[in-house]
Amino acid sequence: MAQYARGSAVAVIRLRNPPVNALSLAVLQALEDGLKKADADPSVKAVMICGENGKFSAGADIRGFSSPKRHGVALGPIVSLIESSEKPVVAAIEGVALGGGLEVALGCHYRVAHVKARMGLPEVTIGLLPGAEGTQRLPRLIGVPAALDMITTGKHIPATEALKLGLVDEIVEENTIEAAIHLANKVIGQPLGPRRLSLKPVPKLPNMEAFLREALVKVKRQARGCLAPELCFQAVRAATERPFAEGVRRERELFRLLLSSGQAQALQYAFFAERAVQRWATPGGAAWSSAAPQPVRKAAVIGLGTMGRGIVTSLVKANIPVVALEQDLEYLNKGRKAVMLLLEREAMKMEGGAQTLDFHNPARLQFTVDFDLLCDVDLVIEAVFENMALKKEIFHKLSKICKPGALLCTNTSALNIDEIASATNRPQQVIGTHFFSPAHVMRLLEIIYGRHTSPTAIATAMQLAKALKKVGVVVGNCFGFVGNRMMFPYLQQAVFLLEEGSRPEAVDQVLEDFGFKIGPFRMSDLAGLDVGWRSRKEQGLTGPSLPAGTPARQRHSQRYSPLPDLLCEQGRFGQKTGQGWYQYEKAGGRTATPDPWLHDFLSQYRDTHGIKSRFIDQEEILERCLFSLINEGFAILAEGIASGPEHLDVIYINGYGWPKHRGGPMFYASTVGLPRVLAKLQKYSEAHPDVPGLQPNAFLKKLVAVRSPPLKEWMSYLSHQSPKL
Repeated sequence: MAQYARGSAVAVIRLRNPPVNALSLAVLQALEDGLKKADADPSVKAVMICGENGKFSAGADIRGFSSPKRHGVALGPIVSLIESSEKPVVAAIEGVALGGGLEVALGCHYRVAHVKARMGLPEVTIGLLPGAEGTQRLPRLIGVPAALDMITTGKHIPATEALKLGLVDEIVEENTIEAAIHLANKVIGQPLGPRRLSLKPVPKLPNMEAFLREALVKVKRQARGCLAPELCFQAVRAATERPFAEGVRRERELFRLLLSSGQAQALQYAFFAERAVQRWATPGGAAWSSAAPQPVRKAAVIGLGTMGRGIVTSLVKANIPVVALEQDLEYLNKGRKAVMLLLEREAMKMEGGAQTLDFHNPARLQFTVDFDLLCDVDLVIEAVFENMALKKEIFHKLSKICKPGALLCTNTSALNIDEIASATNRPQQVIGTHFFSPAHVMRLLEIIYGRHTSPTAIATAMQLAKALKKVGVVVGNCFGFVGNRMMFPYLQQAVFLLEEGSRPEAVDQVLEDFGFKIGPFRMSDLAGLDVGWRSRKEQGLTGPSLPAGTPARQRHSQRYSPLPDLLCEQGRFGQKTGQGWYQYEKAGGRTATPDPWLHDFLSQYRDTHGIKSRFIDQEEILERCLFSLINEGFAILAEGIASGPEHLDVIYINGYGWPKHRGGPMFYASTVGLPRVLAKLQKYSEAHPDVPGLQPNAFLKKLVAVRSPPLKEWMSYLSHQSPKL
């Protein structure tokens, strides 16, 4: 609700709905009542609106958007009511003014903000647009370029930037409410016409048409199929072309269009899924509600390759002192230089600059080759390359050197956590922390518990994810865990499609059009083909350990494609060598162009193996890649490796570039319809009986047999039920 109080001549309306003063229907009603009360009281000469507990308002309650019908007061008319007040209304912005919270502030005639406050219109991130006249008022206040940037990206801006843009009238370092009351008293009796944003014209640009044309191209490119940014753009454009009231009507039309779109539902599902995975549980009965984390006051990272450098950077940014260890001085110095460069870049992005990170201070960041310096750390993250013998050797050493309570983490992307733990005298302290590259940028942290991992260890790893501003997802131990295990069949299908007649650029185009940031072949070139090659050699799938006489295109009676191995044998490792599935302008180049050499190579390969090339349409490319990935997801759920479909979706959105507006692979399967996924898998499986990844999983079949229940009920149809979250 909102609390009404009257000082001398200034009425104070305080928004109250902890923790972030969300604009519930009760709050809106109380705000309206307060405004009408102030208007009717002749002794009130001005009004000040603020929020309880140092926060203005984080906007509408997101749950309200998905409820079928919203009764009662709407926010738009209340914002208009504020603006039309004959008495000056001042907003005192502390903490956050986001979404509807900022729209309330835009209705006020003056805005005072605390220096640490942040403002934004983040509706676009949940598939909507600011629906309370914000798309019409903001461009009138700060101009079209700045308004478009805020509304189409949903970014939060600090008060200092808001002041430069003219979004707020003044910023203060303390006593925001007193400053707002002081301003309210000062402006009593001054004309309000110039302060009413609906009456202001949109500031002209000398080349408005050309600017809008270019801006639309940019918005579409960044949106990659997401509807909301484009409709946000259209709403702002309406502000430049129409009178205020007509612009508001257009905003409402576009808002309703988005509200009924599948994308808004997908983005809101993703929003709640990310919160749901924080409430983790394991089949053994460990759970978030009963496990307490250990404090991490000091950490260590072993290995300063690409992953190790990113992990060190993440820890430093989280204010956790770090010891970074390498095997010898040459590698240590190379790693130190790379880490320092990353930290310099990160510091430049931060408001306080390098002083805030203080990474030149050895108490904050220390580089060493001496394992004994790890004796007092609370947590070690091993980030050496994927070699079981090497990892076991390191963990054996750590269990002798580290203090008894220290958590031993491995940044493996696929290896068996239990086998690594067997090299220690404390398997309960061993856990997988699978970071994603670049580790200081990617939000996902896959947290893998082994047979002996303690609930405290899981809770501590989840707490670490939070400290690093990452999304931690707890999963079980199997080859590839969740993310990479689902990725194997996806990549396998992509390569099989090449064998059958497609080309890398055709497959990538289909998946990028679907919304992936990068298709499987461009991703493979970026990561380096040699990484998978090394893993396949260790598994005995290729290389010298492959038994003589093994058929080229079969392993263990299943279809296998040697294409990636053949490229590696030619020294084509991707971007790093300038050639892979594509060609690049130079070794280390970034611009992929289709390679005529590769096209000839594929033709020769098909001739050699007697494969008749055929035209493969976009639908088959999309379905074989995505449905095989989804099928593996059902297998993972059935085995209890993940607690629910939300976990798989959060992993894919945050670690694998799955388009957020499609909600994640399992959500996507539920919108396509499980019967269709099943029918298509059956069709492709019959055409390719030697590909187990296309054979529909029993759990998928069961869900279709019980008439495809909603996604949130899927897990209740498993016989060995893991604890419900």
